[in-house]
Amino acid sequence: KSIIPDLIVEGILLTMYDSRTLLAAQVKDQVQKYFSDFLLKTIIPRNVRLSEAPSHGKPIMLYAGRSRGADSYVELAKEIISRSKMDERANLPLKGSAA
Repeated sequence: KSIIPDLIVEGILLTMYDSRTLLAAQVKDQVQKYFSDFLLKTIIPRNVRLSEAPSHGKPIMLYAGRSRGADSYVELAKEIISRSKMDERANLPLKGSAA
């Protein structure tokens, strides 16, 4: 708040998530415990294709559009769009009410 007072956090995204490790599960649990209202449902997994794409100068959708990592980013986009639509609906005046 002191550095960027107008900053609005849209959500917290877990990235490079490896479900096989205890540390990843512990981090996820802690983030859920303290920031559950902000935690996005989509999780970006640790994925070799995601790591390779920048070195080839391509976004993941062009480098490996059918990879697990690319699929996760598509899900993230859908989730953010869905949240945005819900926010818009929440700010609409009720039918028949004066604005």
